[in-house]
Amino acid sequence: MSQIVIEGAVEGEDKAGPTSPKPAPAAPRRKRRRNILPYGLVAPAAFLEMLIHILPMILGVWIAFISLNQLNLTNWTGAPFVGLQNFINGLNPNSSIGQAFFATVGRTAVYTILVVGFSWVLGMTAAVFLNSKFRGRALLRTFFLVPYALPAYVGTIAWAFMFNQRDGAVNQILVDTLHLFGDDRPFWLLGENSFGAMVIVNIWQMWPFAFLMLMAALQNIPNDVYEAASIDGASLWKQFLNITLPMVRPANAVLILVMCLWTFNQFNIPFVLFGAASPPEATLVSPLIYQNSFGSWNFGLGGAMSVLLLLTLFVVSFFYIRLVLPKGKDND
Repeated sequence: MSQIVIEGAVEGEDKAGPTSPKPAPAAPRRKRRRNILPYGLVAPAAFLEMLIHILPMILGVWIAFISLNQLNLTNWTGAPFVGLQNFINGLNPNSSIGQAFFATVGRTAVYTILVVGFSWVLGMTAAVFLNSKFRGRALLRTFFLVPYALPAYVGTIAWAFMFNQRDGAVNQILVDTLHLFGDDRPFWLLGENSFGAMVIVNIWQMWPFAFLMLMAALQNIPNDVYEAASIDGASLWKQFLNITLPMVRPANAVLILVMCLWTFNQFNIPFVLFGAASPPEATLVSPLIYQNSFGSWNFGLGGAMSVLLLLTLFVVSFFYIRLVLPKGKDND
């Protein structure tokens, strides 16, 4: 009888399992105090960003919907609301304002393609050339970065002196030394020549930035890849097409986007070269907005053109980022 009781107790213990101690009650959670130091450090930058960029942009959008001119400039808060009339005037192809705006947008697009294209070619050529080791490479790198290191106004004023004078450096080289124009000394800052002069100045200032970014990207390519390709018999051109370009594609995509935005919004170079009123053959979008705002005192029209420029660049940048910029695995 006792044996049966013991066996039953053993079997019951096997089925139920050994008794485990009850878990200790969880300690009460302490309320975590948020650390305000990061917010305090970011707050000044956020305030200045709002003060310098966000508020003026909101004000510019509001000006695009009112009739603000020299008559009501002192009381701009009381300027009459005109809705979309400023946008209609700017986009009307039958009016002189609309024709000038569309012509300027097309000219600015051509200007951007030329400047970015030549700047990229020069920057990539210099970066590939200086990526190999040879005597004097550091000196050439420093020399190539001089246009980018100079203040933009200083370099543009120097180019203006060389272009503006009939006996300036440009005409001395092209006419007196190379005899390309005979005895005729062109005026480079007037008429059709003004557009080419503006393109040359911007390329001179832009290409060192492309060179710097592409040079940094080339430094991340291992030399073993080029050595293996050389052993396999690949020429330098094939190495450039199949190794260099694919491996610098992420940096290349960002570089082209940044240069396009900078060039399309270009204002400093035309203003320094030509003054407040650019020649019709060299008028870009930003100088056109300045002329309509401060030349004609039609700030409502200038604000509408600024909003259209902002929307155009936003749409182009959005599709460029979606289609061209490399995406991570999570976004594929």
